[in-house]
Amino acid sequence: MSPEDAVPFLDYASVLVFALTGALVASRAQLDLVGFIFFATLTGIGGGTLRDLLLGQDPVFWVGRPGLLVLTSLAAVLVFFTAHLFESRYSLILWLDALALAVAVPAGVDVAIGAGAGPIVTVAMGIITGTFGGMARDTVANELPLILKQGELYVTATFGGAVVAVVLIGIGCPGVWALIACGVTVFALRAGSMLLGWNLPTYRPRPPRNKG
Repeated sequence: MSPEDAVPFLDYASVLVFALTGALVASRAQLDLVGFIFFATLTGIGGGTLRDLLLGQDPVFWVGRPGLLVLTSLAAVLVFFTAHLFESRYSLILWLDALALAVAVPAGVDVAIGAGAGPIVTVAMGIITGTFGGMARDTVANELPLILKQGELYVTATFGGAVVAVVLIGIGCPGVWALIACGVTVFALRAGSMLLGWNLPTYRPRPPRNKG
């Protein structure tokens, strides 16, 4: 499979998994079926839509593949009738979100490279593809976006994966293997943060100096 062949697969996979997380958030808000479909679609296509608009892709990826909208709707219907079976839906959301990141970031990197973007823009597109849909999902649901949770690697995980892909491609690694390494890096960093408490130092304001 060439990197070009991987793009549709990565898009379908990331849209599906992100759509499931959106529908699960809708279940926590106890919305109706239309609300489920809205959240699933917003989350599933949000990051890829912003990526394509910024890169000037015409048409945006789901416009050329409307089956993606059918996929998000089916994911919403599935969750609508099965969400009650899961005891801890928030934990499921976290792990599905981590899996979606591990697919979406390579997709964003691949599309950016195909559009002729340089390394810095390519890394940025990987981050945007991975994070924007989930951020929109949480913001609309009036929940603290995962991207803002203290003590967890989220944007850092997407950044790390995108950088790994760009570096590997830059040194001549086959594109498919670079994308796989990207996804593995993203998931490993995110899982390590959730399971083992991996994190980066956070800002702490210094106490005011005693001028006396």
